[in-house]
Amino acid sequence: MTAELPVVGAIDELRRYVRARRAAGARVGLVPTMGALHAGHLSLVEAARRAADRVVVTIFVNPAQFGPNEDFARYPRTLAADVEKLARIGADLVFAPPVEEIYPPGFSTKVVMEGPACADLEDRFRPTHFSGVATVVTKLLNQAQADVAVFGEKDYQQLLVIKRLARDLDIATEILGAPTLREPDGLAMSSRNIYLAREERARASELHGALTDAARRIVEGGDIGAATRDARARLAGAGFDVDYLEARCAETLAPVVSLDEGPIRLLAAAKLGATRLIDNIAVRS
Repeated sequence: MTAELPVVGAIDELRRYVRARRAAGARVGLVPTMGALHAGHLSLVEAARRAADRVVVTIFVNPAQFGPNEDFARYPRTLAADVEKLARIGADLVFAPPVEEIYPPGFSTKVVMEGPACADLEDRFRPTHFSGVATVVTKLLNQAQADVAVFGEKDYQQLLVIKRLARDLDIATEILGAPTLREPDGLAMSSRNIYLAREERARASELHGALTDAARRIVEGGDIGAATRDARARLAGAGFDVDYLEARCAETLAPVVSLDEGPIRLLAAAKLGATRLIDNIAVRS
């Protein structure tokens, strides 16, 4: 608890808060995060404020969405600083549960999805990731019973997974996507950017630059396959180890070869040193 912003860790406390506000006629927004908040996260809170009267922010580093060789143990945990930032921008409640509150002893349920969760993008490299995301998001949406929840477009495949999850499971919470916030050189804001060494950070904006150039070529009528191949080569030449850089349908994540196949999204993931960066942009004609 801070003087300005209450912090709760129990599900029943979260539910009491939301029920009371909704009973008073307020529309409640939810912003799920893993903490280590930066301006991109705060922009999600501001988007939720525009869509709701009260905003609840969850801070929970979800072990279920990390693979065995990923960075769960060293993922930054900065709760006190996060709460200060949220208090300054007018969040109304922080839900920061311990792991055992979300996954109590004997927990044995997983949400396993197909559709956008099986698009041969993030799922190819992180095969258990979306089951972990879907499970914790299902729990958070059910726990909060908020009117609206906001997720960032930076994790675009994840956003589509969560939208499909809410539709398929008849979850009443409206799911909204919010635009990616970027550094001045175009790098998408991410809690993991702090892992970049100084020289790596100087090159990191190449990821957005490669996507932007490929999108321009596609809009100008260039071959989609050639544009994405050249973008991958550009990143490799800049020292990235490219996992994928693909053109996909923005609504289904199906592969596309023509602008006539509907709205297109370019999605990419690449390692720079030990840091894995992801990004995506819309192809706008």
